[in-house]
Amino acid sequence: MKKLLLLFVAVTALVACSPKAEQHEFSKQALSEELIGLDGKKITFDEILKRHEGSTVVIDVWASWCPDCIKGFPSLTELQKQFPDVDYVFLSADKTQQTWKESIEKYNLQGDHYFITDGMKGNFGKSITLDWIPRYIVVDKTGKIALFKAIEADAHELITVLKKLK
Repeated sequence: MKKLLLLFVAVTALVACSPKAEQHEFSKQALSEELIGLDGKKITFDEILKRHEGSTVVIDVWASWCPDCIKGFPSLTELQKQFPDVDYVFLSADKTQQTWKESIEKYNLQGDHYFITDGMKGNFGKSITLDWIPRYIVVDKTGKIALFKAIEADAHELITVLKKLK
């Protein structure tokens, strides 16, 4: 009986400590969420992804009020130099559209830009389990999620995934 209990405890601990399965598709809720483009028009997240079909995409969820986001921009610029054939999509969780647009210019962020209308903790953030920014997501050429969560632009796992997708 003791051996059985010990085995149960060991298996439970192993399962509890193992990493969560990587998500490979966005939820229907995430895909249907509306964001705002630089032109002021609403666009669903699904439509944004369809604009990049056939390309590897790095999605950067960020905000100008986030010190880690700002600190990571130089690494992101280096990532863009290292992987110039990748599409870069920026999703801002800024509080206002004016601040968002000013920050794009201030930090010279190169890529496609969209504004998350309800911020980091709103429906879109919940739909992608957004618990920290910056947040980098990599989508492969077929539209599948290759990396669901990285928090640094120079993270080993992010660079490794992009090299595999070349």
